Amino acid sequence: MTMFNKDKKSKNENVSVSRRSFLKGMMATSAVAVIGPSLLVPKTASAATIAERAEWKLTGSHWGAFRAKIHGGKVTEVKAFELDKYPTDMLQGIEGIIYSPSRVRYPMVRLDWYLNREKSDTKQRGDNRFIRVTWDQALDMFYEELERVQNTYGPSGLHTGANGWRATGQLHSCGSHMARAIAMHGASVKDVGDYSTGAGQTILPYVLGSTEVYAPGTSWQLILDNSKTIILWATDPVKNLQVGWNCETHDSFEYLEALRDKVAEKKIRVISVDPVKNKTQNFLGNEHRYINPHTDVPFMLAVAHTMVKEDLHDKKFLDTYALGFDEFLKYVQGETEDKVEKTPEWASEICGVSPDDIRDFARLITNGRTQLLFGWSIQRQEHGEQPYWMGAVLAAMIGQIGLPGGGISYGHHYSSIGVPTSGAVGAGAFPRNPDSGQKPRHESKDFKGASSTIPVARFVDALQNPGKVIEANGSKITFPDIKMMVFTGCNPWHRHQDRNNMKVAFQKLETVIAIDYNWTATCRFSDIVLPACTQYERNDLDIYGSYRAKGLLGMKKLVDPLFQSKTDFEIFTELTKRWGKSKEYTQGKSEVQWLEKLYNKSKDANVGKWDMPDFHEFWKEGYFHFGDGENWTRHADFREDPEVNALGTPSGFIEIYSRKIARFGYEHCKGHPMWFEKTERSHGGPKSAEFPVWMQSCHPNKRLHSQMCESEKFRATYTVQGREPVYMNSVDAKKRGIKDGDIVRVFNDRGQLLAGAVIDDNYPVSVIRIEEGAWYSPEDESIGSLCTYGDPNNLTMDVGTSELAQATSANTCQVEFEKFKGKAPAVNAFGGPIEIV
Repeated sequence: MTMFNKDKKSKNENVSVSRRSFLKGMMATSAVAVIGPSLLVPKTASAATIAERAEWKLTGSHWGAFRAKIHGGKVTEVKAFELDKYPTDMLQGIEGIIYSPSRVRYPMVRLDWYLNREKSDTKQRGDNRFIRVTWDQALDMFYEELERVQNTYGPSGLHTGANGWRATGQLHSCGSHMARAIAMHGASVKDVGDYSTGAGQTILPYVLGSTEVYAPGTSWQLILDNSKTIILWATDPVKNLQVGWNCETHDSFEYLEALRDKVAEKKIRVISVDPVKNKTQNFLGNEHRYINPHTDVPFMLAVAHTMVKEDLHDKKFLDTYALGFDEFLKYVQGETEDKVEKTPEWASEICGVSPDDIRDFARLITNGRTQLLFGWSIQRQEHGEQPYWMGAVLAAMIGQIGLPGGGISYGHHYSSIGVPTSGAVGAGAFPRNPDSGQKPRHESKDFKGASSTIPVARFVDALQNPGKVIEANGSKITFPDIKMMVFTGCNPWHRHQDRNNMKVAFQKLETVIAIDYNWTATCRFSDIVLPACTQYERNDLDIYGSYRAKGLLGMKKLVDPLFQSKTDFEIFTELTKRWGKSKEYTQGKSEVQWLEKLYNKSKDANVGKWDMPDFHEFWKEGYFHFGDGENWTRHADFREDPEVNALGTPSGFIEIYSRKIARFGYEHCKGHPMWFEKTERSHGGPKSAEFPVWMQSCHPNKRLHSQMCESEKFRATYTVQGREPVYMNSVDAKKRGIKDGDIVRVFNDRGQLLAGAVIDDNYPVSVIRIEEGAWYSPEDESIGSLCTYGDPNNLTMDVGTSELAQATSANTCQVEFEKFKGKAPAVNAFGGPIEIV
């Protein structure tokens, strides 16, 4: 093997390129043969001895708790935990995560960065050429870069990103480990908000007093017992409830089955408001209210107009619990600046729903108890604050907020919200911040006039435009001049928009470090990549059910860390040794001692309610059951006494008109909900002549975002010719000469991709779906390169929702598509880097 001298600058001396040999014949090779027996069995036991043993271990995941059969030191079978009555088939992808050919096996460094450090040719970033180094070398480089950036640029030069779903478990939460370790070295630029609910979590505190999107919701049983009508507004709980933030219980499905029976018996009327007939609608067999993409607000404004004109709104509720209806009403009646009355006839031209159907909808939702259940997708668009605000206004006009089976929820599709909570306190978490009184190695907090926190969805804008000032939620944000980024347990090259714009932005960075167990596109576009182990290769604790709190789960390590991967605890302990802070970092505790400490936080907090065993007994059993909770109605206390139980809004009431937002003076988010035209929109909207098709990039049905895309056998159950599916209407397909199973090129003025055609008339004309989380697979590192697997964020637009939230607008996306002709280029998203030896 040719070894590199770090001081050499030539890229041509003694360099040979070879794809790692394990990629050859990967699909036909077993994991044992790929990984090798020495990595699968303890050194202290012979392979023959291990082969005779088999045991089942209990652990957890975003996809639910499960028992894994360990045979020969390898996971050979996975079965759902016996308390999970509705397990997802995604559990069958777990083995493929552990033994994926895309695992990060060793510490790796991008070739040109290895040769030239911060002076490397950043246009090569993404060429996937890496050289293997030792752990000591990699961590030394990590530390040296932290030192260089702090000494040269100060904290404004370093961005630390850990915003994302990470793996489950309280001890090994990677974001906490990175945040604590880096803060012990010095300050850095942080993110605020998230990609899932950025607009919603910003607007709703002004309107309803809390973020709502992550709040507990009215119990499903009370909805089933009291609702006459349920409106599923751009939400697909049957699809999305397969996963959870913590270990998911899937208990919501019991209520969804009961709802299906009530729909069949015509005891509850359920209507999906959505351009697409989604999985939940097909499961429940409920009605569909088609609406043109991005036009929910005109539709809702016309519904409000009808409610007022026909005297269907609850004036007493508005007078008692809300402020600002009169100001809003003037807009609806065309008495403000635009002079447009928001009639059903006006809305019909935009939303594609007939005036009579709009009026009928208004009458329906005001006839008896109505529960509005909103999803998250409609706030991930330009002006995404508006449909959420307008939904709250409709709920206030109906007047049932705080009643069982009435009002509005923004979260019943998420982590079993609506299943009564036990009220138990789960395990504590590894501390995210340094302990009180500790000083970092670099004490400077001088961000050189720039902001220390930026909206997460604007980080690429910040890379491209240091010093730019933007408005965000009532403040002015000055973008810092970021030179180095560190990512752990998150994949911005999945979740962020406009890949080609990202390529340009990342060329401005001097150093990028990624810590992950998979060779994601984020690793591909990094300079130093450190191999973390999967959650199945370490011990941990987690609550069983994020909101349900059904029990406490001991997450047993299934196998030892593969290759040279380490836990986040080990990685950052070793890193902090380099500036003498490892004892402070770990508090002098081992992994087992931390697990016991975190468990005891739960045990102490639950004294008097549950008699929890000591840690060692709990760990032996692996699970403690907290049981069921009581039914509960959201906002019932506010309805009972709005003065004593005031909302968290400035006034304490529902704010249909927000004086505070109005004072901001924003162009795209004013004092009450409004209709704003989009930069691009299908069905007659802007740019629809050039790019007539709306691309929906919603949460996937067979993944958690990009997690599990690496699971080879499971991915093969849904891909088309090895590519991500693109779902389309038969009319659109026939018009373009496309047949089911063809490879399709989808494109716009931002990018292009290949995907496999699935013809499905659940999708209307001029609407296609490519689910987010598909791994980015560019032919090469060049700008505009074709993505050969089908990442929809090649095509999405990177603009903020408005000056208020500055959140992602991913769903504002117009495209065209055609049948791909000729030999399709190979998919190169999976399998790791090109290793230079």
